[in-house]
Amino acid sequence: MGMPITAEVLDGDASAALGDTFAYFRAIDERFSTYKDASEIMRINRGEIPETAWSAEMREVFALAEKTKYETRGYFDIRRPDGLIDPSGVVKGWAIYKAAQHLNQGGHRNFFIDAGGDVATSGTNANGEPWSVGIRNPFDQTQIVKVVYPRGTGVATSGTYIRGKHIYDPHTGLPPQGKTEKSDFSVLVSLTVLGPDVLQADLFATAAFAMGANGIGFIEQQPGLEGYAIDEYGEATLTSGFERYTIMP
Repeated sequence: MGMPITAEVLDGDASAALGDTFAYFRAIDERFSTYKDASEIMRINRGEIPETAWSAEMREVFALAEKTKYETRGYFDIRRPDGLIDPSGVVKGWAIYKAAQHLNQGGHRNFFIDAGGDVATSGTNANGEPWSVGIRNPFDQTQIVKVVYPRGTGVATSGTYIRGKHIYDPHTGLPPQGKTEKSDFSVLVSLTVLGPDVLQADLFATAAFAMGANGIGFIEQQPGLEGYAIDEYGEATLTSGFERYTIMP
């Protein structure tokens, strides 16, 4: 999937569960990768597969993308400025969410999945303690600037400090902007969102980051979402309910 994936399963047949989980991620990569010419999404972009022949998974991802585009006033858009469709902004969180569902359905209650900074957790860690997630310093990735305890929520981080400028404002085709008449914030380099599940957290983290300086304000207005933003000067801005996730349950 073009990113490191870490998974830990602490109950049941963990070895088989991990094997199934990574096999699932490989299958998703084969279908949705924009780097593999034979993937379904690349064939759709080349006009080789009519909509009537799209897979059920592709239809589900496209429907999620359209719903999120509406909910975010167009700031979430899987159509790139060059006209090609890139569903990567949906697929990562969606795939983690599905993998977590599969583990739950298999009877697993204590696990952790992290794909490129998007995290789903369940139960407790190997020490019997609540899972914790560290937010990295975007200017020094060896440092953790904040530790959160998801408490069953999903965690997702969008930013430019690893992959560079890969998120654009769909309305302008330009990278997200900083200060505007409606905002005193500078250009964001990292935005972490906690949501009801990792899929919602990922979708809204991407959209809010595309909004630029106004993104953290958008997260503040969304029921069930909390956020932690870091700007180009290293200043952090957090939503009103974020701090409750920094205290161990």
